[in-house]
Amino acid sequence: MSEIRASRSTGQGSVVKRHWRLLLYPIGMIPAAWLVWQGQHGALGADPVNVFERSLGLWAFRFLLVCLALVPLRRFTGLNLLRYRRLTGLLAFFYASLHLLAYVGLDHGFDWAVLWKDVTHRYFIILGMSALVLLVPLALTSNALSMRLLKRRWKLLHRLIYPAAILAGIHFFLSFKTLNSVSAPYLAVLILLFLSRFLPRARARNGV
Repeated sequence: MSEIRASRSTGQGSVVKRHWRLLLYPIGMIPAAWLVWQGQHGALGADPVNVFERSLGLWAFRFLLVCLALVPLRRFTGLNLLRYRRLTGLLAFFYASLHLLAYVGLDHGFDWAVLWKDVTHRYFIILGMSALVLLVPLALTSNALSMRLLKRRWKLLHRLIYPAAILAGIHFFLSFKTLNSVSAPYLAVLILLFLSRFLPRARARNGV
């Protein structure tokens, strides 16, 4: 009986070990749930739609930066958290999609004429939409089956995260129209992450 119980506990432990990342997705959605709760209880200020929409976009950008930071983090510190890349990338896409939905539904009330004018004439909207379009194939192929089918092309495809991040960064800056206490730190982090790709590992370890 003890052997049976031990095998059962081991089996349950292995299941948890294999699927523990799934527990992190609901945690990553807590900010969205909190924003919805705030919106329903009138806690988003005088312009709740704008705050809701911008906050979703900000969380999308945050998760995108975290996703980009995992490679240099391993490179310069040895801390390997690359297993979180899929999680953070998908959460970035999730929040970017909610950001778009809030813009289309809440901000413009699905007025397609106005939306078309925005998409074709307002540059920061065009850049934001372009960034989201680049994230779509990354989200769709963030699974083991796609990695097996695409093989080497999978890594090539997922390099689209870099132009997507650049477009998202410009969209983020233009939405604020100026550098301030909110936009400047995030853009500084984005620039540092891209510069880290050209920094030799040995020099980084020596603190240069």
